[in-house]
Amino acid sequence: MSVLKLFDLKGKVAVVTGGSRGLGLQMAEALGEAGAWVAISARKAHELDAAAQHLKAMGIEVLTHACDLADPAAAKPLVDQVIGAWGRIDILVNNAGTTWGAPAEDHPLEAWKKVIDLNLTAMFVLSQLVGKTVMIPQGSGKIINIASIAGYSGTDPHFMPTIAYNTSKAGVINFTKSLACEWARYGVHVNGIAPGVFPSRMSKGMIDRAEQYILDHTPLRRMGSDQDLKGATLLLASAASDFMTGVTIPVDGGFAAL
Repeated sequence: MSVLKLFDLKGKVAVVTGGSRGLGLQMAEALGEAGAWVAISARKAHELDAAAQHLKAMGIEVLTHACDLADPAAAKPLVDQVIGAWGRIDILVNNAGTTWGAPAEDHPLEAWKKVIDLNLTAMFVLSQLVGKTVMIPQGSGKIINIASIAGYSGTDPHFMPTIAYNTSKAGVINFTKSLACEWARYGVHVNGIAPGVFPSRMSKGMIDRAEQYILDHTPLRRMGSDQDLKGATLLLASAASDFMTGVTIPVDGGFAAL
């Protein structure tokens, strides 16, 4: 197989949660540009409609599904719609997430639950459903879990006072390892990406507060761009990563290495 063929996703079906904007939309672009049919989910239908128009203008076949994956019951209608439309799911990108900033001593329990429910529990519920319904029976699949550099270590509270978010992303990294070990025998690959700081609606407050700190602690001296997740996403979604499972790749300009 040629090197370029290793990255070809023609005939594949991908699901990207939180795919209407930001990192999720960037990853949906990458998968679609490589030939996959892409289903995107998010809470807000109007944002999904705008994203779908954008992807279709790029020549990408796209399906949308509005839902809140923090509700465990939301996973099945999403999976049913994709299977009903396209008959299979080859790639699942678990990207939907949220955060909450507060000192640990004042962090509301309700906010803790909100972060854990979406960032970690929803990832388990959707992965379990897609695995059991589609990937295990078909004997193949690529699951990509979106973690964060905040999952590798504690963070300076002046930079990220986000203990629930950090804890959830550390959980994502170990969830990725554990699921990879369990499902390797079924031909299902489970890997992750740990983004550094990318400008987005969710990160805006943090960047406004600590932009210079972020740049000073990033060896490449910049933040992520609207292209910087595409390569890692395509690698982990394609045959190019067929001997990789259980790993989480930092895409962070060197932040985690410093």
